[in-house]
Amino acid sequence: MAATIVSRVSLLKPLLLALRNRAAHEDDVMRWLWIAWLVAGDMWDDETWYSLTEHTVRAARTVGALNVLPLALSYRAAVHVHAGEFDHASALIDESGNLIEVTGNSPLGYAPLLLLAWRGEDSRAAELIEAGAREAASWGEGRATGLAHYLLAVLYNGLGRHDEALDHAERGAKYEDLAVVGYSLKELVEAGALGGRPEAAATALHRLEEHAGAGGTEWALGILARSRALLSDGRTADLLYQEAIERLRHSRVTVHLARTHLVCGEWLRRANRRGEAREHLRLAFDMLHGFGASAFAERARRGLGTLGESVRQRETDAYEALTAQEAHIARLAAVGKTNVEIGAELFIGPRTVEWHLRKVFTKLDVDSRTRLGAVLERL
Repeated sequence: MAATIVSRVSLLKPLLLALRNRAAHEDDVMRWLWIAWLVAGDMWDDETWYSLTEHTVRAARTVGALNVLPLALSYRAAVHVHAGEFDHASALIDESGNLIEVTGNSPLGYAPLLLLAWRGEDSRAAELIEAGAREAASWGEGRATGLAHYLLAVLYNGLGRHDEALDHAERGAKYEDLAVVGYSLKELVEAGALGGRPEAAATALHRLEEHAGAGGTEWALGILARSRALLSDGRTADLLYQEAIERLRHSRVTVHLARTHLVCGEWLRRANRRGEAREHLRLAFDMLHGFGASAFAERARRGLGTLGESVRQRETDAYEALTAQEAHIARLAAVGKTNVEIGAELFIGPRTVEWHLRKVFTKLDVDSRTRLGAVLERL
């Protein structure tokens, strides 16, 4: 297996570099979108995902390339899902769907199903994902089966149904399709570790070390550290969770940062480190609820409940009024972080932080950071 991964990486890294260079020319980026997307995904390269989709959407809009724009919008929506920007993703998915209906092109199911899996709130989600895979397979999309199992693993891990997540992750990991096998393996590690199947998780971790280690990005290495932490304990687990959080903070895949706070908080709770567990679970809830990742947020809420901390409906209502980024900024501001510090943590400018805070103040009817902290304490 190791030789296979080395060979794969030796081919993909030069290809990705060449595609990045071509993507600088907007007339070329539309032609190479699909392969560049898959290669970057297989290499856990969220920065290339971001720049690639940004360039492609702009180029397709500029020249009116209606045959390319729906695909570009769909891939851009997936970038927003991984960034925790579910509302933005939903808007692009709707626009892509409308264009497909007008042009009569083949439907694009990946981004809508990805969002469905991460939200975890539709009782028919599993049925819809399976139906989407069958439809894609019917018109020749061979990756559909592996993708469906990966998405079902995300869905069931969010719901805390780890046995079912494990089954689907194992199936997804059988497919060596680009940007499928590695993602299935990370779900498999979590499902096995939390579902009482450590041997399956350990086997998956060994394969994930080859896949993610070859990618070498902050996303890849953050996921790898989290996966190792799930199968560790004591000081080793502590250091690995810290590494995972720090690495993922420097990536664009914020949903995976939130999930890392979640599993870290769950581990700390099991270790009876209640204060630290509460801190991580609270942050996980704030982030996941703000994104709209309802099932994962519910896992965090249940964890807080076992620590004697309830998440009242009033608080839920307040967060409904805030976007994911506003909720995150509000919490950081409430604990005393400056605009510069918040901006550095979220990779945005201090003026952008101030703009978001003004909207937070309006929505929560407060006029200062001092009052913001007091309001959030009462919610």
